[in-house]
Formats: sequence, C-alpha cells, structure tokens
Amino acid sequence: MNAADLPVALLAGGLATRLRPITERIPKVLVEVAGEPFLHHQLRLLARAGLRRVVLCLGHLGEQVVDRYGSGSAFGLSLDYCFDGPKLLGTGGALIRALPNLGPAFYVLYGDSYLPVDYQAVGAHFLRSGAPGLMTVYENRGRFERSNVEFSGGRIVAYDKRHPTAAMHHVDYGLGAFRAEAFDGCPRDQPVDLSDVQHGLAAVGQLAGYLMTERFYEIGSASGLQELDAHLRAPGVRDVPPSIASVAAAHSVPIASSAPRHSLP
Repeated sequence: MNAADLPVALLAGGLATRLRPITERIPKVLVEVAGEPFLHHQLRLLARAGLRRVVLCLGHLGEQVVDRYGSGSAFGLSLDYCFDGPKLLGTGGALIRALPNLGPAFYVLYGDSYLPVDYQAVGAHFLRSGAPGLMTVYENRGRFERSNVEFSGGRIVAYDKRHPTAAMHHVDYGLGAFRAEAFDGCPRDQPVDLSDVQHGLAAVGQLAGYLMTERFYEIGSASGLQELDAHLRAPGVRDVPPSIASVAAAHSVPIASSAPRHSLP
C-alpha cells in the first residue's frame, strides 16, 4: 500500500449549528463558497493531490450529498457513503461505523476543512511510522486558541483538549491518518469522540505526529467561510468560477471570531 491508495474518510455528519440558518436546510458541505458548494472545492483538492477514493461519513441532511455527487466520477474520484443511522455517533463513532468501507488504513479529514497541503507526504510518513494513528499539528503557542498538543521527536507526546498543560504549544491541524486497529476496544454504534481515541493513543506513545507550516482554512464559522471565499476568488487560485456576491453576506450570517483550525458543530 502507498499513500495514494489510502482512502479519505470525510467527516460530514454534524449539525453545523454555528452556520444556521443556512444549515437548517442544507448540510454544511453544501454551503456555497466562491459560487460553488464547499464539497466541490474539497473534492477537487483531494483529486489534485492524487488521491482516488473518499468515504463520506454523513448524518444531518446527508441524502442531499448522495443525490448530488453520486459515484464521484465527475471529480475523478470514487465516492462511498456511510450514514450515522438514527442517532449521531460523533467523529469517532462515524469512523468506526465506516471501517468496513475504509479498510485497514485511511486518512481522516473534517468536512469543514480546506487544507491545501501535500496529502501524500502525510500519508507516506504515516505508513513509514508504523503507528496506529497520526495527527498533523500546527505550532500555535496559544496565539489563536488554547494549544492542546505536546509534540516532540516526531511523536505526539500528549494531546488533551480538556486539560492542556504548559508544555503544549501545538494544535491539531485537522488532517489525520489511522489504521483500523486504532479503534479496537471502542464501542460500536455508540457515540465516540475521535479526540478521545487520539488522547488514548498519545498516552501510550502510539500517535505519530507531522508538523504543518501552511495555513489552513475552515468553514465552521461565518468568519472562516468569508476568509475561504476570499481566498478561492483570489487571482491564480485554480478551479474557481467568476466572482459572485459573498454567500455569507447574502445569507446575513453574523461574523464570529476567527479560528485557526477546523471547528466542529
């Protein structure tokens, strides 16, 4: 197996409460950015990175995604879908439910993150590490939000969103990779937070780390949505249609404070 063979689990099942009222009628991945649904941009980014297969983990209004994207052939990708079922399973629970579709190893990307990075470099590092999990990290040093990762020697020494320490100077960047065995012992068809799985792996020295220096974009907040909209309209950015009025302004979404990384509902 090489890095291009790893499928991408795209976590897109949340309620996206911070983008209401837009997300009362459409899922967050279909919110328009630079004139197109956000998922258009994500899928093109993954295809340009040389990745081939994406498993969308869906929940809230996910049927709209299936109806719109089908097999994924229009993007040069193979798309599969996995639904939470009657109750939301959380980020970890959604991955566990999707394991039969994902196979032995896979990337994990949040459904509100736009990360213009070298995905295959991350995947290759993960495969070489032999670890059951990998977290990409960004050196934050408390500038944008509370740092929650202690990163040293290419490993995540500690990760704790609830009880950060003075030794933590990094944050989770939003792209990960896992082997299916990382979820051994987790309950099935029950809510599981991916951060708890990562915390457990870090505690036993089994969570590899990969330092990112590129900035990232997210649409989990109105300000993040506007930032990405402006970026994708900038001259030289690929695969963007002609400029139209800002979707955030059109929908009268209130401006929230900026966040430096992915954000969940």
